[in-house]
Amino acid sequence: MDIKPTTNKRNPIKIVVIFFCTLWLTNLHAREIKVLAIGNSFSDDALEHYLYQLGADHGDTLTIGNLAIAGASLEMHHNNALNDAPAYSYRKIVHGVRTVSAATTLKKGLMDEEWDYISLQQVSHNAGRYETYFPYLTHLIQYVKANAGNPDATIILHMTWAYAQDCTHPGFAAYGNDQEKMFAAILETTSKIATELNIPIVVPAGTAIQNARTSSLGDTLCVDGFHLERTYGRYTAACTWYEVLTGHCVVGNPFKPDQISEYQAFIAQISAHFAVINARKVTHLSACKE
Repeated sequence: MDIKPTTNKRNPIKIVVIFFCTLWLTNLHAREIKVLAIGNSFSDDALEHYLYQLGADHGDTLTIGNLAIAGASLEMHHNNALNDAPAYSYRKIVHGVRTVSAATTLKKGLMDEEWDYISLQQVSHNAGRYETYFPYLTHLIQYVKANAGNPDATIILHMTWAYAQDCTHPGFAAYGNDQEKMFAAILETTSKIATELNIPIVVPAGTAIQNARTSSLGDTLCVDGFHLERTYGRYTAACTWYEVLTGHCVVGNPFKPDQISEYQAFIAQISAHFAVINARKVTHLSACKE
């Protein structure tokens, strides 16, 4: 859906989205959800900072785990699984309290809870390179299913975001140092892999970030060219995860970080919402004014 400019001082897009989300919210009950990410600093950006609060403000109880190694690729996770390597920083959020355990194995994290959802992701600079996923992702999915505390846990593929256009990360060169090319490659690759491996859920954080970049926020969603901006950047990703996990429309959720404006919060929420509705198309938000 493309949002066309409007001269109405009351943005009709905002009114309509909030109206339907309110109806949706009133028809869904609060949930208890346990989600574990096997990732890196990008799973930190998306899950560790605002996701719990978004759930709590709607009455949802989220237990969040993140088995993280900075810069970890699927190949590294695969090798760590084979060697039962105690290589992870295991971050866990329970009732809003975050704890960190060093030198943790994948198996220990997988068995720590009866997780409802377990997320996997490729390292950001390889996220749009199909050949880098195999055979590692296939083997990791098998390992996760064999060792998870809940054998019926749903596998999630975390679709990460393209770099800022001025990013100096050396991996950006694989996409010609072009943000749109990187986004298109990540979108195509994650969609293809989810279909081939029967992964039922893709969290389109990358689409949400790209949506937000079309607003007046512009290309400010990253703090260093690739990690998310600490407030509205991370909040946008968290909103996407929230809506995917709970099924609750995030638009109108009362929680926002204190450091961001109502407008920034709305852009984050609507960017996430439209990404969940249509992950394969950028929704242009230039009509949304402060």
